[in-house]
Amino acid sequence: MTLSEIKQKLKTLETIGFKLPNGELVPKHFHVTEVGKINKLFIDCGGTIRNEEVVNFQLWNANDYNHRLHPEKLVDIIELSESKLNINENLPVEVEYQGETIGKYGLDFDNHLFILTSTETDCLAKDNCGIPDYQLKPKVKLSEIQQVSSCCTPDSGCC
Repeated sequence: MTLSEIKQKLKTLETIGFKLPNGELVPKHFHVTEVGKINKLFIDCGGTIRNEEVVNFQLWNANDYNHRLHPEKLVDIIELSESKLNINENLPVEVEYQGETIGKYGLDFDNHLFILTSTETDCLAKDNCGIPDYQLKPKVKLSEIQQVSSCCTPDSGCC
């Protein structure tokens, strides 16, 4: 989800809610303690130099039950961040949230809640570093499976 998409959604909401991948809701008294731009310049395991740029939100729970972050206030914080940090509104957004350690999540939206989505590591240079792509499995035709299963009967002698 991009920053501009988040601002559009916030303008339609009366309250802000976040849901974790396990279905639990972030407590309503959360704060957005940071809105930032993260630039990551790195070399992958295949030797390719890469540059990633994302917007980062950090959610934090305080023992402050009397204050709630309202959608219009978050829009104000985002717009201030855009102008002061030169943030492009088309950048994707990632969210940090404290669990057992700081978790990094993607972001989606469903009905009236922002959904924190699980993220995964990946090899970005599978073709260069010699790691086989285990996701590409040979395709088997259903007719081949049926032929195998029909010949493997207790009386077929194949076992």
